[in-house]
Amino acid sequence: MGMQLKRAGIDDFVILEKGGTLGGTWRDNTYPGASCDAPSFLYSFSFAQKTDWSRRFAWQSELLAYSVECAVSSGLLPHCRFDAEVVAARFDESRSLWRVELAGGEAVEAQFLVTGMGQLHRPATPAIPGRESFRGAQFHSARWDHSVDLAGRRIAVIGNAASAVQFVPQIAPLASRLTIFQRSANWLLPRKDRLYSPRLQRLMTRWPRLAKLRHDFQWFFFGEVQLTPLMKQVRVVQWLATRYARLHLRRQVRDPALRAKLVPDYPIGAKRVLFNDDYYPTLNRANVRLVTDGVGRIEPEGVRTEAGEFVEADVIVFATGFHATDFLAPVAITGAAGRDLREEWQDGAHAYLGVAVSGFPNLFMLYGPNTNLGHNSILVMIEAQAGYVIDAIRRMDARGLRRLDVKRTVMDEYNRWLQRDLAKSVWANGKQSWYKLADGTITNNWPHSTIRYRKMLREADLGAYDTAGR
Repeated sequence: MGMQLKRAGIDDFVILEKGGTLGGTWRDNTYPGASCDAPSFLYSFSFAQKTDWSRRFAWQSELLAYSVECAVSSGLLPHCRFDAEVVAARFDESRSLWRVELAGGEAVEAQFLVTGMGQLHRPATPAIPGRESFRGAQFHSARWDHSVDLAGRRIAVIGNAASAVQFVPQIAPLASRLTIFQRSANWLLPRKDRLYSPRLQRLMTRWPRLAKLRHDFQWFFFGEVQLTPLMKQVRVVQWLATRYARLHLRRQVRDPALRAKLVPDYPIGAKRVLFNDDYYPTLNRANVRLVTDGVGRIEPEGVRTEAGEFVEADVIVFATGFHATDFLAPVAITGAAGRDLREEWQDGAHAYLGVAVSGFPNLFMLYGPNTNLGHNSILVMIEAQAGYVIDAIRRMDARGLRRLDVKRTVMDEYNRWLQRDLAKSVWANGKQSWYKLADGTITNNWPHSTIRYRKMLREADLGAYDTAGR
């Protein structure tokens, strides 16, 4: 958002960052093997394409360096306030301003408030009975404790999704014994990661349009052509993807009994599809064991399953995901007429285009409700949202407007259409996942192509909003 504002010639803005440094996801997630599951050239800003990626799927350190480089080269550091955690924001109707309160007691006032808090930044650690009694080290994968020496230790990993499949292969050679507690299996497809040669890096740097072409190729063929039909339940695509995933499993896991435990009981795509080449082989190691019985409780010396088996452990790593459906929590946001966003979203987060909520004037969201993807790079969505916000601001200025509030009827109609289409998606057929609420309402995902979303956000239609002048 900051980079796009600078490109648009808008300099009167501040970025409030609760952390002490830049980086977001790639600052916080430092577990061994942390990397992106979208190809590197695709997981780049289209207007700031990195040309010298070291490998097909970049690892955490390179992604962090890229985001910092983007911020520095765009001149964003003077706009950043670090250690500035937002705790509340209230809209002042008399002045059409947002008053943003910080944890330290300070306040910032602005005409527009844009949230860029993400969906996966608050780790979720289950309230397992006895957890506080454990005598060893325990931590969440998103808050990896690098001071803990894992060499020769008995390690219990609770959870086995996107983060676990990355760090388990890294720590298994260190452990004397590694036990993975699996709640549900994942669909895994080959990652086919590889290093890029110095020659290719030089070529891309010399001819940056080649890097842009690679970005566009991966966006279209990796996301739009291959994965979007999977999410839309195109039968032939689902059949082919399922066969490919099963073949990947058969090639990498020798034991038929173990293979049976690794076959999901839901359609491919209903939960996040993982791309990985080294998790399955790790399960073949003599010191690694997969447990599919539920975790019953944690005891001082280890973990006891619901079936009564006791597994000794020196270290417990929780790979249990995030509070993904609690959008904008724990910030208290109060809109016009004292409207509380938590009450607005008590039956599930929703917004117009995933960007604006009725009753909260001049509030825009990046990566808001129903803008997550299971089939492309999220940066494609965020770029579209940033462009939409800037277009709205420009149109307001051109018309001398001070205030913009999406109409309730417009927002409700949009969400009725959205939920009708989501009901036809593969996510509606799967079990519980971080994509949806306990009642099955899908609050996180976008059910169509990114082409369609970008087209819908190309221009900000002020006719969808109630407006007020200066």
